[in-house]
Amino acid sequence: MSATRRLALALLWLALLALLALFVAPRVQLSGDLRKFMPAPQTPAQKLLIDELGEGPGSRLLLLSLSGEAQETLAAQSQALRERLLAARVGVDVPFKLVANGADLGLDAIPPRLRPYRYLLSPTLDTQRFDAAFLRRELDARVQDLGSPAAAMLEPLLPSDPTLETLKLAQAWQPANAPQRLHGVWFDRAGREALLAIETHAAGFDPEGQQAAVDAIHAAFDAVSANTKTKLTLTGPGAFSVEIGGRTAREASLIGTIDSLVFVLLLWVAYRSWKAPLLGGLPLASAGLAGLGAVALAFDGVHGITVAFGFTLIGVVQDYPIHLFSHQRAGVSPWASARALWPTLGTGVASTCIAYATFLVSGVDGLQQLAVFTVVALATAALVTRFLLPALIDPSPRDAADSRWLARCWNALARWPRMNATAACIVAAIAAAVVAFAPGTFWQNDLARLTPVPPAALAQDARLRGELGAPDVRYVIALEARDAEHALQSSERMIAALEGLRAQGVVGGFDLAARYLPSAATQHARQAKLPGDVELRAALHDAMSGGAFNDDAFDDFVRDVAAAREASPLTTADLAGTPLAASTEGLLLQREGHATALVALSNLRDPAAVARVAQAHGAQLLDLKQASESLVAQYRERVLWALALATVLLAAAVWFALRSPRRVLRVLAPMALTTLLILAVLRGFGVELNLFHLVSLILAAGLGLDYALFFDHAGDDRAEQLRTLHAVIVCSLTTLLVFALLATSSIPVLRAIGGTVALGVAFNFVLALLIVREPVKEIA
Repeated sequence: MSATRRLALALLWLALLALLALFVAPRVQLSGDLRKFMPAPQTPAQKLLIDELGEGPGSRLLLLSLSGEAQETLAAQSQALRERLLAARVGVDVPFKLVANGADLGLDAIPPRLRPYRYLLSPTLDTQRFDAAFLRRELDARVQDLGSPAAAMLEPLLPSDPTLETLKLAQAWQPANAPQRLHGVWFDRAGREALLAIETHAAGFDPEGQQAAVDAIHAAFDAVSANTKTKLTLTGPGAFSVEIGGRTAREASLIGTIDSLVFVLLLWVAYRSWKAPLLGGLPLASAGLAGLGAVALAFDGVHGITVAFGFTLIGVVQDYPIHLFSHQRAGVSPWASARALWPTLGTGVASTCIAYATFLVSGVDGLQQLAVFTVVALATAALVTRFLLPALIDPSPRDAADSRWLARCWNALARWPRMNATAACIVAAIAAAVVAFAPGTFWQNDLARLTPVPPAALAQDARLRGELGAPDVRYVIALEARDAEHALQSSERMIAALEGLRAQGVVGGFDLAARYLPSAATQHARQAKLPGDVELRAALHDAMSGGAFNDDAFDDFVRDVAAAREASPLTTADLAGTPLAASTEGLLLQREGHATALVALSNLRDPAAVARVAQAHGAQLLDLKQASESLVAQYRERVLWALALATVLLAAAVWFALRSPRRVLRVLAPMALTTLLILAVLRGFGVELNLFHLVSLILAAGLGLDYALFFDHAGDDRAEQLRTLHAVIVCSLTTLLVFALLATSSIPVLRAIGGTVALGVAFNFVLALLIVREPVKEIA
């Protein structure tokens, strides 16, 4: 085939890739929801944890502090920032559900349309009646109040609310451990930082929504802090996800750029041709686009971890064209070379695909995505290398077997002693002993350890949560019921016991939805105690006789009581758009046919005592830390079963291809021994193994199988051994570079993958030489 025709075919291939990219790009909806990499929750605590991870208010909360200026300046900026962010709520895309800085804990906590309901929400009627005696005491107290400094604030309330129920509710609804208020807004205990709490509409793992919210906050801050030295501190899951996303993109871009440059350089040096890097990149691009397209078509969204891990498969995919390039020689067409390599290449591809296909039965969406991406990508790369790439290769290549430096290298390696079965068993026993008896924790169950958020940022977040009086994030009481009404009723019955626990110092405080929204039964009971118009006016007349108020001073009060008496009980739907909605929805979780009332706890000192009280009221004290660890353990169990199944299937595939017990054991031995050595090194250095180490072991095993199969394919022919050595050296160097760079990443997931596979590359290369390499046949 002429050079012109080969060029035309290459351009056609590139055009088809461009068309495929145009088809795939609109269908790829990236997701950052970690729940996709979790098994289905089984226990109540696990279900609550999974809900809270993705959609709960905790995942939507952003914490802000303003510092660096005088208190008066910071307070004014806090208020201006709040007003700007609240103004941002007007529009189609509403970024914020709540913006709180302490200024909204006064009378504005109850919107005007809900104020007639104050008599149904306030506990006053549980112990009092609106009779003449009670009203007289309240009016006498109001006379005293009007002579106090608070008169300007209270006077507008009196005509409609002489008992100050609005004020009582506003005070009662302040957080149990709210920060101090200076100049009308929240400040930390030292009085140096103004504090704000913001709840976004976007979930914590919605990268686009959180990015929009963070951008809006920074824009508003820049506007209100112009020409001052004020410093903004922003923390919370959403802020962390934005920072992590940016850092991941920067690291991926840097690593990808370096990998690409070195890949091009290595292939140019290895094959002394500028065409090799270009041709070698075509199967890689084809594999990536095919894998992405398959996941996009099979699933609702493509998880970022799937993409990140999937594209590390460049370490395997790039091997296919490299083997084809290295086995070219004069007098043999590229098509003939491809046909000769295909049984070996196909065996390696099929075995690795079978290993990853086991994740399809894991029941975990993220692992299933990973399986689809990997299987489709590897199969695509192998098929285009076999059936398309030979058409583009120069039919008169340099033969790697003629390389002097390669011959010297092979002669040096040939002096290495081959590892027999006894030596392999000894190495395996030593590695197994290190794995079993190395000190330290074996498995890493703490999800928080996988976060790339710097410790200083986590400490800052914990400090701000403490200053804002945020509840304990580990323990929560959960009460299950068939609907919201029964959940509220049950939680109301716990209040007295919880108050007792607080009095005993067992808990520092608690919060529950019934504090803001009493059950309909309680509201009906309070309605029944409201007097009729005639009875109320008579009581008011008696209470005001000889007093300082006019007879018609409290007509608005009578009208509001009448409205409350006839009103339907408030529900969660009635609170939409009010500050109360944000307080209740995080503590009252509703699903169709089911509701869960939560009790948030702070400063919990005796979990056992709280658990006993919860159990006595038909509730449970949930330990979300334990729930997360058990969920990780379940996930790990599924991955281990998948690994065991993958091992059996992989061995079966190799047996089917080689049909010789000796050859099968010799090919599988480096891979098995490498797996043990990787685990021994990680455990020896005190690394706690996580789920991504396990998944990476399959990738390392695929590489080891590939090296061993090609050394087995070379047999005892010296020239073929030299070509195989050339291919494996180039493959190993490029793969080692990719994963060594990943091992330096600040992202724990990528670091785990990089370190594991880099070790696998080194061990597999050496062990394939020591175990699989045949002595060269002497020519007579």
